[in-house]
Amino acid sequence: MAKYMIIDGLRAEFTDEKNILQVIRKVGINIPVFCYSSELSIFGACRMCVVEDERGNIIASCSTPPKDGMKIRTNTPKLHHHRKMILELLLASHCRDCTTCEKNQKCQLQALARRFGLYEVRFNNYRPQYEMDFSSPAIVRDMNKCILCGDCVRMCNEVQGVGAIDFVHRGSNMLVSPAFGRKLAETNCVNCGQCAAVCPTGAITVKKSTGKVWNAIFDPKKRVIAQVAPAVRVALGEEFGMKPGDNSIYKIYTALHMIGFDLAFDTSVSADMTIIEETNELAAILASGEERKYPLFTSCCPAWIKYCETRHPELLPYISTSKSPMQMFGAVLKEYYKPSDEECGLETFNVAIMPCTAKKMEAEREEFVRNGKPDIDAVITTKELAKMIRELGIQFNEIEPSAPDQPFSIRSGAGVIFGASGGVTEAALRRVAERSNSALTEIRYSGVRGLEGIKTFNAMIGEKDVRVAVVSGLANAEALIQLIESGEEHFDFVEVMACPTGCIGGAGQPEGFLSDKEARAAGLYTADKSALVKRSDENPVVQQLYETGLLKDRAHELLHVHYCAHHEE
Repeated sequence: MAKYMIIDGLRAEFTDEKNILQVIRKVGINIPVFCYSSELSIFGACRMCVVEDERGNIIASCSTPPKDGMKIRTNTPKLHHHRKMILELLLASHCRDCTTCEKNQKCQLQALARRFGLYEVRFNNYRPQYEMDFSSPAIVRDMNKCILCGDCVRMCNEVQGVGAIDFVHRGSNMLVSPAFGRKLAETNCVNCGQCAAVCPTGAITVKKSTGKVWNAIFDPKKRVIAQVAPAVRVALGEEFGMKPGDNSIYKIYTALHMIGFDLAFDTSVSADMTIIEETNELAAILASGEERKYPLFTSCCPAWIKYCETRHPELLPYISTSKSPMQMFGAVLKEYYKPSDEECGLETFNVAIMPCTAKKMEAEREEFVRNGKPDIDAVITTKELAKMIRELGIQFNEIEPSAPDQPFSIRSGAGVIFGASGGVTEAALRRVAERSNSALTEIRYSGVRGLEGIKTFNAMIGEKDVRVAVVSGLANAEALIQLIESGEEHFDFVEVMACPTGCIGGAGQPEGFLSDKEARAAGLYTADKSALVKRSDENPVVQQLYETGLLKDRAHELLHVHYCAHHEE
C-alpha cells in the first residue's frame, strides 16, 4: 500500500522523497526557502520552510522526513507571522540598494519580501558595514547583502571541494569569509563562480566586463571580434523567455552585429583545433607504450587547471599542453588579422562570450600574453551578453537569424558538444574512431553522455583498449584522483570540467535546475545531429589552416601552453 501524507487537507502519496518539502512540492505548493537546494546538503538555517503539524508544533520541512499518515499545514496564522518576521529581520540587516544591485528582480530575498507584502521595515540596521572584495578576477563579494543561508559555503566545500570560504565568528558577528579575513584572490579559490550561482541575494556576484567591451566597440581604431562558446547558444534564450535548450546561436550573431561587433565567430571552430591537438598527444602516449601512473587530463577548463596548481601540482605534467578553445581562437585571430591591422591602422580586440567565470581569470594569465598583449582582451558571460542586448533595447525574440562571419564560418558537431560533460571525450573518440556512422553510434552509447558526476568506460582506439573517465564537479575530480593515487583505478584519458554538468552549468549561465541543464545538453546534441561535419578533423576551415594556412608551421607555437606549479595569480 502506498504511503501518504495529508498536506493542507490534500492527500499526497510519497515513495523515496527525503523530506516533507519534496512531498509538499509534489502537490503544487511553493514553500519559501533560502538555504535549501536539492544539489546541496540539508542545512536548515533559514527556517522559512517551516510547517505546522496537527499538534501545532513548528517543524522544518527541509530536514524532516515524511511519515505515513502525517498531517501538516503549510499556511496558518502562526506560520505567516513567523515567515514575515524572518524576512523583516533579514531586511533590517541587509543593504537595500536594490535598484542598483546586480541581482535586482532576480533576488530571492526581494521576491519573498514582495510575495509576503513587506513594504516597510520596523527595525534599525546595526550590522557593521563590510568592505567589498574586488580582488578576484571573476568574483565580487559584498557581505552587506549576505543573509547567511550557507549555500555558497556548502557549494564551495561539498560540491567543489575547494573550501575557499566558510562561516567565521559567532552570533550576530557571523559572516561568510575566507580564513583570517583574507581577500578571495589570496585563497585557493579557482574562480569557478559556483558560489555566485547559488547565492540567493547579491552577496556574491560575477565581476562585470561589459564596460571594457563597450569602450572597445566605441573605439574606431579597434576591430572588435566576438567568439561565442558552445554552451551559450542553449542558455542565452532563457533570459528572453525561450525554453532551456533552444538553440539561439544564429540570433546571437545578429545581436552581436547590432551591438557593434565587427565580426562574430563560433568557439566550436577552435574546439575542433583542440581535439586535433589533444588526440595527437593521446595517440603519441599510447604509441610510446610508456607505463604511466596518471592519465592524460584535458586542459579546457581553467578552474581545473587552477585546482591542480593549488592542490595537485604533481598532475601538471600530465595535463594536455593544448590550450583551451578560447585561448586557441584568441591566438589565431590575433595572428590572422595582424597584417590587416597593420595595413589599416587597427587593433584587433578579442571578446570571448563564455558560460564560465573562470575564463575571466584564464584570459589574464601571463601564459596567454604575447608581445605584451593578451590574446583575449575581455571575457563576458552569457548573462552579461543578455544585459548588453537589453541595454540597446534589442528584441531578441523578434530579430532575424544570421550566419557567422567568414572565414571561420564552419564548425563540426564535435566542437558544439564541448559544452556538455563528456563532449570533449566524445569529440576525441570520434576523431580516432573508424569513419562510419555505426562507429559514431557506438561512441554515443558507450557511456560518455549523461550528466552524472563521474562516468567511466572503456573505448577501443585502434588495437588498444583505452580506459576513460569523464568528471564534472571538482569534488568528483578529487575522488577520482584519490582512486588513481591508491591504485584502485587506472585511466588513459580523463576529461575534467569544474562545474557540475559541464559548461552548460557554468556560473555565467542563467540560473537553472538540473532539468534545465539536461535540456541544454539535449539542445547541444540536437545541434550536433544537424551538423554537416561530425568530426573535428573533417572541418574544412580547420583543414585549410593546418594544410596551407596559419597553423601549417605554427600550430605548436599558437595552440600549446605549459603550466608551472609555481604560477601565481
